Amino acid sequence: MSYPAPVLVAGAGPAGLVAALTLLQNGIPVRIIEKERKYRIGQRGAGNLPRSLELYNFLGVPEVDQVGKRIPLIRLYKPGTTEPIKTISMVPHTEPTPAIPFHTPKMIGQETLEGILRAHLEKLSCFVELGTELRSFEQFHDHVVAHLEKTDASGTVVSKTIEASWLIGADGAKGVVRKGLGLTFLGETREELRVVIGDIRLTAPGIDRVHWHRFGNRETRLLMLRPTDEVGENGFQFSLFGAEADPAQLVADHDALFEFISSVTGADVTIHEVVWANEFRPNIRMVNKFGEGRVFVAGDAAHVHSPSGGQGLNSSVQDTFNLCWKLALVQKDLAPPSLLDTYTAERLPVIAEMLELTTSILNQTLVAASEEEAIQQRGQRLLMLGINYRSSSIVRDEFVTEARPVAAYGLLDEGRLEAGDRAPDAPGLRAQDGTTTKLFDIYRPWYHTVLVFGPDAAQSLGKYDPSLVRLVVVLPASGAGTHSGYGADMVLVDEERYAHSAYLVKEGDAKVVVIRPDGVVGAIVHNLEGVNKYFGGIFSSIPVKAGDV
Repeated sequence: MSYPAPVLVAGAGPAGLVAALTLLQNGIPVRIIEKERKYRIGQRGAGNLPRSLELYNFLGVPEVDQVGKRIPLIRLYKPGTTEPIKTISMVPHTEPTPAIPFHTPKMIGQETLEGILRAHLEKLSCFVELGTELRSFEQFHDHVVAHLEKTDASGTVVSKTIEASWLIGADGAKGVVRKGLGLTFLGETREELRVVIGDIRLTAPGIDRVHWHRFGNRETRLLMLRPTDEVGENGFQFSLFGAEADPAQLVADHDALFEFISSVTGADVTIHEVVWANEFRPNIRMVNKFGEGRVFVAGDAAHVHSPSGGQGLNSSVQDTFNLCWKLALVQKDLAPPSLLDTYTAERLPVIAEMLELTTSILNQTLVAASEEEAIQQRGQRLLMLGINYRSSSIVRDEFVTEARPVAAYGLLDEGRLEAGDRAPDAPGLRAQDGTTTKLFDIYRPWYHTVLVFGPDAAQSLGKYDPSLVRLVVVLPASGAGTHSGYGADMVLVDEERYAHSAYLVKEGDAKVVVIRPDGVVGAIVHNLEGVNKYFGGIFSSIPVKAGDV
């Protein structure tokens, strides 16, 4: 049975929007609903890490990197004054390399991020249905029945029932989908740490819009102010807590909030507007699996945790990016339903280690003797470039002779590359028409890319369906004049050897690397036989070009 929109996405936050965009780019119609009647305002999760910036690049959403700003330096002040005493960096220093073009996090308000993603959806004639809430659902062997309530502009509520092939729950920690599936959500709530967060407009002598300002201390009262663009030239995202702060009062009484900010800064602060303010207590929880049958969860619906390290929003969008290329293949009957089991198998270890990492950072931050000591707890792992699926059942590596235990949330090691790792970039590749390109401009979420290094491997190329598999021969500059096309979709000359270096290919060696639609190395093999064995674990049948069966 077919449905006008085979996939229903509940929740139009970043995870839901990335799910919808990935599916649409794969040719799968989507219906995306949001229970709120207006789009959410505010910065909220504003940090976008390098691995997520790569994801947006693959999706053709360059605005996130273009609009985002580098995380500002933190300025510390003498207690009760705006007299600076020290400036420190929140982010470990990294240099850009050819393999890592997005080397530093970018700050972009969640409100702005969601607007960018919605604009890309709308180009594909997909629009978020506001005021539409998923109330319950039932699933059957071949479809899902969803019961919705639609609230119109006048406040009238209309109930409706729809059918879809699949349901993705990106509806938050309190959402319906996880509860309807009966998934566990074990963990803890840190009742002792109550924080007030929000967006505010203010001006004050000594508080510029260049730095991230930190006043006070964690024991009594602490205030953080980060400048934003999303709420105007005097906008800041704030967070505050401490023994002398009463979160419930500060959220409810804006005069008390003004007084708190003025007293902790010791400045003549003018408060223009409180855009929004909420109390937050860290919850550290995750599901036991990421789906059941035809229904899946992602983002906050699957895991919540400390905001330490800014991993939440980033993990959420990476959830759905992992899921949706697989879901598209299954929906098209190109892959068996068992492929969807790898969503849980691949993401569960990553999220478990992420919760452990962020909780450790939170605990160490609370007992750190200084802000510098607290920041030292952060490191390169938080950039998310070392996240891997090496233990996945669907990756294949013929060059690894001995399995080695490795953290799923590990550090990036550019001296090693195995199946399941993030695929590196390589610029300066010359095409047959004389133009130059880079690998990150080739990888896309609706096909696999097969990189063929070495003429010997190229001679045995298969003829794959180009809508599912792109064959790219990568030649060294020394062999540029000897090729005849090899029947590939693209032949590139690696003039600066960036691709050979990133993929650890020595001069004269033959190696074939398969890049999945989510920018992950699916296979590293010797030849066409290895490629077909990898595809045998993905597709229902090898995706050969029409007429070459």
